[in-house]
Amino acid sequence: MQASAGGTFALGGDLTVNRLGFGAMRITGEGIWGEPKDEAEAKRVLRRAVELEINFIDTADSYGPEVSERLIGEALAPYGQGTVIATKGGLVRTGPGQWLPVGRPEYLHQEVEMSLRRLKRETIDLWQLHRIDPKVPVEESLGKIAELQKQGKIRHVGLSEVKPQEIERAQKVVKIVSVQNQYNIGDRRHEDVVDFCEQHGIAFIPWFPVAAGKLAQPGGPLDKAAERHGATVSQLSLAWLLHRSPVMLPIPGTSSVAHLEENVAAAGVTLSDAEWTELEKAAQ
Repeated sequence: MQASAGGTFALGGDLTVNRLGFGAMRITGEGIWGEPKDEAEAKRVLRRAVELEINFIDTADSYGPEVSERLIGEALAPYGQGTVIATKGGLVRTGPGQWLPVGRPEYLHQEVEMSLRRLKRETIDLWQLHRIDPKVPVEESLGKIAELQKQGKIRHVGLSEVKPQEIERAQKVVKIVSVQNQYNIGDRRHEDVVDFCEQHGIAFIPWFPVAAGKLAQPGGPLDKAAERHGATVSQLSLAWLLHRSPVMLPIPGTSSVAHLEENVAAAGVTLSDAEWTELEKAAQ
């Protein structure tokens, strides 16, 4: 099974990607901190992702920090035609599991320059503000990003963990082509954002895309449905996201080639509309 089976989306209207992508957070150390336990395997995962027709890879300068971007550059540059790399900036790492928003324009400028260097790119296909800094007006943060876009260092701009009114505010400064919020079949607090994105042709990139907890435990609704369809809970979770909206771009991450291949196989999982509806009711 190849990622292309999950369909495509035109990111920003001009970058066509296969909707089932790869999130490169898990190729770092524990706590998303430091080097991976097995660097060779991490690079194999990245190269195998491309072989499986994943052409949308999402990372952030804070993953490691710096480690994920560096590994992507080392493993994949020079990049194949059509490979789209998205990264994020605006979070500072002070230790494992610690994430602090910093949206000062001069800091974001520095982050973009360093991301370009580590990723071995002349232009970042999609740069996303990892969090809006409550201490810095979003107009100031994105004003600098708009300048860098005009200079050709950034092609498209996105946001993360935002509500519709924040997207509309940001749109007054720069065109927003993607939103990355936590979302899965068991955590649908951002339904309004998904709907907003669909109405405006904005990509919705769900992080933490696989359902967990009671919903996914052995004997739970997802587990039973997965068993009926010869799939895993992870595959069913990802297939539901692809079904949920045409603007949905799931980016499951892993540090294992075997798990990567399992995730990509979700592109071939199909249920009837009635079965999806039944599953959604069970999830609620």
